[in-house]
Amino acid sequence: MSAQPLQTETPVKIGIHGIYKVFGPAAAEARALALLRDGVDKEQVQEQTGASVGLAGVDARIPADRITCIMGLSGSGKSTLVRHINRLIDPSAGEIRVDGKNVLALSLDELRAWRRHAISMVFQNFGLLPHLDVLANVAFGLRVRGEPVAQARAKAGQWLERVNLAGYEKRYPDELSGGMRQRVGLARALAIDAGIILMDEAFSALDPLIRYDMQDELLKLQQQLHKTIVFVTHDIAEALRLGDHIVILREGRVEQAGSPQGIIAQPANDYVRRFVMRRE
Repeated sequence: MSAQPLQTETPVKIGIHGIYKVFGPAAAEARALALLRDGVDKEQVQEQTGASVGLAGVDARIPADRITCIMGLSGSGKSTLVRHINRLIDPSAGEIRVDGKNVLALSLDELRAWRRHAISMVFQNFGLLPHLDVLANVAFGLRVRGEPVAQARAKAGQWLERVNLAGYEKRYPDELSGGMRQRVGLARALAIDAGIILMDEAFSALDPLIRYDMQDELLKLQQQLHKTIVFVTHDIAEALRLGDHIVILREGRVEQAGSPQGIIAQPANDYVRRFVMRRE
């Protein structure tokens, strides 16, 4: 099973425009931003300012109803970038638009409502609540946004069936394997029926065979659900298998973005070419 080719007419769901993120005191942040905008590389900026550069001017278009893989080595900024989409991190400069609306302009109440209904996240370390059983974990997001207990539990049970965990409702996270816990995390993210799902290295902690099975599961669900999925990975083989669209980061900047076929056929530079050569 593989991802479907990206069609040119696919609308943009998430627009990322000139996103910079610098960690440090205000004066150092301002100086670092100026240097980055002048084209100074990340390492030199950090040496000159003492600030830490997370993102150095990222522009990306995330297509609707597809899987976009954000990939790069450790320190490339991929996890930092994905956390900007749901505003777990706010940028030093730039703009993020979802369905044309600037999410950075949302008030705190608007942001909370948006997170409860429109966007969900799956974490690498599963992020399950250890004191809740599996059913309660999956129902958690529904309960947070105010759905009645019976309704939330009924929906949670349906999603557990979809991820092949029916019968495990009363188990606790520490009674499950890593793959099963990640299925619970995926079911929880899907249960709120959000249009956008962010997955930050969601399968990287799993054993290779379980990881492959989870990739299969995600592709099967996506064929039915057509969500906008942003999937962070450091593994080019995983990105090429899952992604309809791939964005490759290096030191906080985009090296290349496009379809898997396009990146394989025409890598933008030697850095991307080396990534593609490692896909087997």
